[in-house]
Amino acid sequence: MANIRPLMGALLALVLIAAPAAGFPVPERLVYEVTWSGIKAGLAVLEVTRQGEELRLTNTIRSTGVVAAFFKIDDRTESVITRAGKPAYYQEHKREGSYRAAREATFNFTTLKANSLDLLKKIEKTDAITPSTYDSLSSIYFIRSSELTPGQSISFDIYDTQRLWNTEVRVVQRQEIKTPLGKFKTVMVTSRLRHKGEVAKVGNATFWFTDDDRRVPVRITTTMKVGEVTLTLSGGLSP
Repeated sequence: MANIRPLMGALLALVLIAAPAAGFPVPERLVYEVTWSGIKAGLAVLEVTRQGEELRLTNTIRSTGVVAAFFKIDDRTESVITRAGKPAYYQEHKREGSYRAAREATFNFTTLKANSLDLLKKIEKTDAITPSTYDSLSSIYFIRSSELTPGQSISFDIYDTQRLWNTEVRVVQRQEIKTPLGKFKTVMVTSRLRHKGEVAKVGNATFWFTDDDRRVPVRITTTMKVGEVTLTLSGGLSP
């Protein structure tokens, strides 16, 4: 679980702002059971709340049970999105075993620059971005607001405070899946991250979004150094 970074974590839901469009309710709180190699490993929560005319997206992941005893995980990621559907501010605080990270970034789509700060190392830098840049959390909501037709591909960029990843999302197929909340008709979507042509070794994700206007991610899998992590919707979904 050490690298749910450029996905959601994401792997990982933007017209979304201008009109909580795609049938997307605000506020929204989705609860997930996290499993690692078939073992229950923790809980994750994805939330959307209003912050004035902007939206605040929050993702928390915490290990529980046996996994927490030998590999503690306590991650919190936040993204603030403007009415124009673009990220304005992003921050992440991660504790994954012995790994620690605390970073933040601000986005300027007039100058096409992102300023990032490593809060632990006290390193600040500025990187170039593109008009189609999102952070690892807001990118999920961008996908949710998109038309998802099997066979379709969507390209955009993800800035994770360290580098800019070119991201290709492919809409694979419609599929019915079973969760603790019941069966859902979904659209299966895969994502691949590349930097200077090289595919990312971790962070590539597969999503199963409900095949309706809300596009609720009912299951998410993402790659990491020690295997694959799966998030399965277990609560928070309202009619």
